[in-house]
Amino acid sequence: MLLIVVLLGIVEGLTEFIPVSSTGHLILVGHWIGYTGETANTFKIVIQLGAILAVVWEYRKELIGHLLTIGSSRSSRRYYLNIFVAFLPAALLGFLFHETIKEYLFQPRNVALALIVGAILIWVVDSLPLRPRTHKVEGLSFPQSLGVGFAQCAALFPGFSRSAATILGGLLCGLDRPTAARFSFLLAIPTILGATTLDLVRSSENLRGEDLFWIGVGFVVSFFAAWGAVRWFLHFVSHHSLRVFAVYRLIVGVVVLVVLRDS
Repeated sequence: MLLIVVLLGIVEGLTEFIPVSSTGHLILVGHWIGYTGETANTFKIVIQLGAILAVVWEYRKELIGHLLTIGSSRSSRRYYLNIFVAFLPAALLGFLFHETIKEYLFQPRNVALALIVGAILIWVVDSLPLRPRTHKVEGLSFPQSLGVGFAQCAALFPGFSRSAATILGGLLCGLDRPTAARFSFLLAIPTILGATTLDLVRSSENLRGEDLFWIGVGFVVSFFAAWGAVRWFLHFVSHHSLRVFAVYRLIVGVVVLVVLRDS
């Protein structure tokens, strides 16, 4: 069990904030190693908390600074309002269709198809002659925040990637790449916290006392893997194209479909 937990923690941490879909990879890896079922699904979602804590830690000074001045600074109010507005669309749809999504979409074939569709969209958007006009999170307008929020709804389909959806949405809404990535990281905090809390409430009967230890191990592993991934990706996206992720997603998606067809 230790190897399974460590493996899934690493997969979650490394893939949560890059546009390849952490949920999709957890489903595929879980299927590959035979770790499936309700308890496994709940575990895979809960360890996302470790990845989210990594973002909170990385941006702790920024988050605390804006929180302390929210009453006196228009920039700080805009900072948190942008995150809140972008959070709402996916939060509402996720709350309404949470059980349906888990029951019908958490399948390897669906993940593979979503990886391929996302790969095509990443390639297309990355090839557009976009002219960014927003270079900081505090500078987002209400329509831009809402646009990123609606884009995030695509990530409710496992395998599409929340990071891919929000970064592509940000680019199409006029954000530059580093700002789109940072906003994606920050938006993950309420989004994944909300999804995880909802899943815990609805699936707590699937967890036993001994599961808490393994969740703790996965949490810690996910934290450190995600912390490294966040720092690396922000530097990468500032200097390189996103097309490498499109190629990776396409390869993984096609391989999974071929394997499933032959199995």
